Amino acid sequence: MSVSNLPPIHPGEILRDLYLEPLEMTPYALAKKLNVPRTRIERIVAQKTGITSDTALRLAKFFRTSPEFWLNLQNSFDLKIEAENLKGELDHIPEYEAAA
Repeated sequence: MSVSNLPPIHPGEILRDLYLEPLEMTPYALAKKLNVPRTRIERIVAQKTGITSDTALRLAKFFRTSPEFWLNLQNSFDLKIEAENLKGELDHIPEYEAAA
């Protein structure tokens, strides 16, 4: 199993640093444009909650990206966090040896 040695990056950090700040847009303004509660975007940007499929679809439409882009950021983050939580425990699970 291979999970990158790079530190986990929350999708909220990407949203804030690469999208909102360059556009000088607040989480509130984005939430209004996406027609979602202000707290949803604020919590994502504050790295307190993750990106759901609903939010991924809305962000993709607004920023002309794909929903997979946002969900892949979230999945990558979740896998790295879980790998850290399971460090050592996964070492005790044998690998299946397929017949040659």
